[in-house]
Amino acid sequence: MLINLLPDFLDILAQSNPEAAYHRFLESHRPLLAAYWNNYVLDPDSPHAAEVIAAALRADRSDLYALLEQVNVAGVVEETLQRAEEMLGVDRPTDCVLMVGMGAANAGELVVGGRGVAFICVEHFTGRVNPETYGMGLAPELIPLWVAHEVAHAVRYTAADSASEMRRLIAEAGGYYDYWTTGSRATLRELLINEGLAVHASQAVVPGLDSADYFGYPRRQYQRMRELEAFLRRAVHHDLDRSGLGLRLKYLSGGMSPSARLSLGRVLPERSGYYLGHRMAEPLVAARGIARALRAPAAEFQSLEDERLGFRTA
Repeated sequence: MLINLLPDFLDILAQSNPEAAYHRFLESHRPLLAAYWNNYVLDPDSPHAAEVIAAALRADRSDLYALLEQVNVAGVVEETLQRAEEMLGVDRPTDCVLMVGMGAANAGELVVGGRGVAFICVEHFTGRVNPETYGMGLAPELIPLWVAHEVAHAVRYTAADSASEMRRLIAEAGGYYDYWTTGSRATLRELLINEGLAVHASQAVVPGLDSADYFGYPRRQYQRMRELEAFLRRAVHHDLDRSGLGLRLKYLSGGMSPSARLSLGRVLPERSGYYLGHRMAEPLVAARGIARALRAPAAEFQSLEDERLGFRTA
C-alpha cells in the first residue's frame, strides 16, 4: 500500500511555524517515522534532532517542487508496487512510504510491528544535487528501481514462507527490524545475499536500465567491481559465516574510511558487498526465479554456487 507523506511535508513548509508543524507530523506518524529516524538518521528525541529538523525545513526545495510539477511520483510508485507484488509474490501486507527525508538514505527498508515497509526519500531523485538537503541528484527514472529493491527486502524479512535468517532475527525482536542490531547479529553471508537478491529483484521488476544503476554504483566503479571479482571473493571468504556490525559497514555501507575497508592488504571499493551478493545469489535466482530465491536460506545459495564454481561434496 502506498503511504504518500509528500503533501503533509509541503503543508508543513507552508506553515507560519514549520518546526512545530513538523513535530505534530512526527507524533501523528510516530511508529513509522521513529523507526525511520532511529534506523537511518538519529534518535528523534535527542537534542541534535532539533538542529536536523530546522536545517531540513529551511533548505531550498526548488528542485523538489520542480520534480513534483513534472513527474507524477505517486503514480509511478503505485505502478511499480503492483509489478513488484506480482513478480516477487508479495503475500503479506507491505507499505511503501513516499516522503521527504532528513538527508539520510535515498531509500530503505523497515519492519514495524511485523509489517514490511519500503520508503523512498524523493529529495534524492530530483536530478539535481542539492547541498542544502543533501540530495544526491539521482534521476527520477530510478525511483521504480529502488521501490522494487526495498520491497524485495520486505519479502525476505516478512513473507510467511521465508526461511531467511533475517526473518528469524526480526521475529525474535518482536517483529521489528533494526539496521544496527539486526545487522550485527546476521551473518555476513546473509547480509550479502540479502542485498544481492534486492538487486536481482529490481532488475526483474524494472528492466532496461544501465547495469551500474541497479547497484547504485557509478559506471566506472561497476566496471572496477567486475575486474576485482576474484580478489573480492578471496577477501570475503573467511568472513562469510561471521557476524558483527563492522562487517556490514565494511562491505555494504558508503562513507567508510579506507582503513575500515582494508582486506588482504588492499582497500575494498565502497559497498562492494552489493556486487558480491548479486554474484552469490545468481545461480539460485536463475534456477528457481526471483520470488522463490527471496525466501531461500543462505545455505541453499552456497550449495548452488559451489556447483557453479566446480566444487563437489561427497
